[in-house]
Amino acid sequence: MPLDSKQNISREKRHGLVIVNTGNGKGKTTAALGTAFRSLGWGWKVLMIQFIKGSWNPGEKRFIKSNNFSMDILSMGHGFTWESKDLEQDKRACEEAWNLVADNISTDKYDLIILDEINIALSLGYLKLEPVLDLLKKRPQWLHVILTGRNAPDGLKEYADLVSEIKAVKHPFDKGIKAQKGIDF
Repeated sequence: MPLDSKQNISREKRHGLVIVNTGNGKGKTTAALGTAFRSLGWGWKVLMIQFIKGSWNPGEKRFIKSNNFSMDILSMGHGFTWESKDLEQDKRACEEAWNLVADNISTDKYDLIILDEINIALSLGYLKLEPVLDLLKKRPQWLHVILTGRNAPDGLKEYADLVSEIKAVKHPFDKGIKAQKGIDF
């Protein structure tokens, strides 16, 4: 249940941050979702646009839908890039996702926007860094934006207010253990 407005920091007093979660370790999207759930507790509205992930129904989507949170998750990709059979289709999907970001970032509908796996889209050349940075610079001063995915470009990391690099130390996949419900999706 959101706290009353007296306890919530007004948008006018908020300093929106650009946060980058990158690295080769597991947990970049999970960290962004943790921030999303924290912000929902303050009555914020959240948008997550997934650039690579497909239309599957992971636990976070199920949880948000079943609890009627003020959070929208839009999966615009076609799945894992290493399984792609049509890279041009993947590129078009990322461009469509980017157009959706551009349509939403300048509105006052959301307090936090998560661009899930956009760093992969940038590193693969599906999107160019300059338009991303330009839009981030033009966003409302109170809007927080989180960008996730491996291989965040140096220019993005330099612009961001907060960069976390998640390092892989050990992963069950290395022992042949496949992704599991509730942990990985």
